[in-house]
Amino acid sequence: MSLTLYHHGGATCAAKVRFCLEEKGLEWDGVYLDILKGDQFDPEYRKLNPKGVVPTLIHDDKVIVESTVINDYLDYVFPEPPLTPKSPYERAQMQIWLKALDEYIHPSFAEVNFSSCLRHLINKDEKEQVDAFLSGTPDQSITPRWRHRRAELVRLGFDAPGLAENYKLFDSYLTKMHESLSQHEWLAGDTFSLADIGLAPSIAWLSMLNMDEWWEKDRATIADWLKRIRARPAFDIGITDWLPPEMRKTFGEIGTKYWPDVKKILATFS
Repeated sequence: MSLTLYHHGGATCAAKVRFCLEEKGLEWDGVYLDILKGDQFDPEYRKLNPKGVVPTLIHDDKVIVESTVINDYLDYVFPEPPLTPKSPYERAQMQIWLKALDEYIHPSFAEVNFSSCLRHLINKDEKEQVDAFLSGTPDQSITPRWRHRRAELVRLGFDAPGLAENYKLFDSYLTKMHESLSQHEWLAGDTFSLADIGLAPSIAWLSMLNMDEWWEKDRATIADWLKRIRARPAFDIGITDWLPPEMRKTFGEIGTKYWPDVKKILATFS
């Protein structure tokens, strides 16, 4: 049995699969792709993952894409320890969170992440490199017309049209998280599940950007949940240990610098 994961240390979708692998105690090999340099657009990799995104899992000779699907697959094939609640109702709640993650939370977080952080890392390169990176983006990826939208986010940042709507959407799910965590310990109920694994990287990223103020005052249950997440041994092994120290330092500097701009956006709909 062999497991090979194509991934990147700063990709939240790859992080949630590593988190799952470590929670399962599984041994795996990694193929590291620098997604800020465009490694994921290599034609050979696109044969494995036509969207040109990470992660991609190879289990023996089987190729599995889409991070939520990968984690569901891992929990089914390697059932111990289980990451799906036994209760049918809690299982349904987990699936609702995972559906929202794929349809709304991750696409809106991508806009937050690119506008407030990743564009600054990408724009450090020469214009020719940035142009090549943007032109290599598949049109159909995180969202329809993602090539065009990512170019807007990288080039226009906080001035990208319609950006506030995506911040509002992500903010609404922070409220939903708070409401759920006000009732029980984990997102889907009393059981730690794939829902918690799925949401953990995005919230942890924002915390590394020093944006905890987004939830600390009025949605403190999220801060408590994040503490519980970070206390799990698999969290550091699967997530933070893969983020290069210089990138973590850059995250903090960028987040601190641009949090006032984020607050201005949040103030438009609060």
